[in-house]
Amino acid sequence: MNVVVAGEALVDLILRPDGSIAAIPGGGPFNAARTLARLGIGTVFLGGISADRFGQQLRSRLEDDGVHLGMPEPSALPTTLALAELDAGGAASYRFYFEGTAAPEVSPADAHAAATADMQILHVGTLGLVFEPMATTMEGLVADLGDAVLLFVDPNCRPLTIRDRDAYIARLHRVLRRADVVKVSGDDLDYLSPGSDRLAAARALLELGPSVVLFTDGAEAVHVLTAAGEESVPVPSVDVVDTVGAGDSFGGGFLATWVDAGRTRSDLHDLAALRAAAERAVVVAGITCTRAGAEPPTLAELP
Repeated sequence: MNVVVAGEALVDLILRPDGSIAAIPGGGPFNAARTLARLGIGTVFLGGISADRFGQQLRSRLEDDGVHLGMPEPSALPTTLALAELDAGGAASYRFYFEGTAAPEVSPADAHAAATADMQILHVGTLGLVFEPMATTMEGLVADLGDAVLLFVDPNCRPLTIRDRDAYIARLHRVLRRADVVKVSGDDLDYLSPGSDRLAAARALLELGPSVVLFTDGAEAVHVLTAAGEESVPVPSVDVVDTVGAGDSFGGGFLATWVDAGRTRSDLHDLAALRAAAERAVVVAGITCTRAGAEPPTLAELP
């Protein structure tokens, strides 16, 4: 089985409370692709990567984890950067520097070359639905998906990068009409449905098209929502170093478990299977939180 993860690879400049800065390879889809590959799943990363030194680091991380590159030719544009400022609790807030950089430069030809015939899952989201021309390319790729392909969407909203909120939400809703599983955080729901009860807003997403909504809320329980029923999955306490990449590794862990169990798009009605995948994803995300930067566990590290 082949999972294609589409979106941005960038470098997080981590600004810690003590003022120190570390350059960490990142980006939501980049982290999700590494998680899947580390957990033994055949994974393709579809996104622009620079030929500069940061780009070489991004490429090396992917290749070392066994991720295949959907766009193997390096871009002449510089690497996209994000400044991630950590608070005392390890939570990150982001500012992005993306104009004239490599990550957004994904064409329809690039996308269709990477989305090979054996693609059974497509994972899209984060800045892949914001930056142009990548966002238009991703929407087109989603529109052309075959009936057998499971579409996983992680909006991972970054308000500081979204210049036209209405246009962004309209695009997201179009994508969600084809989505099978959507993963949203409390912060996502606050942006998408300001002033609404978070759980009610998560349930409302089912009306847009997805079969499953996975609502994560930091250290609170994960809610697995379907039209037929709901499950609540507790989140065990861990010693948090930072939360960078936690949501990305949760999504990767969920899909890896789904694939491991031989599940497909046609199995999304199985609430017990969805709960089992969410439980394992919680473990994967928890391990990621105990490490600096987005470093998901390998299969051998899971209990």
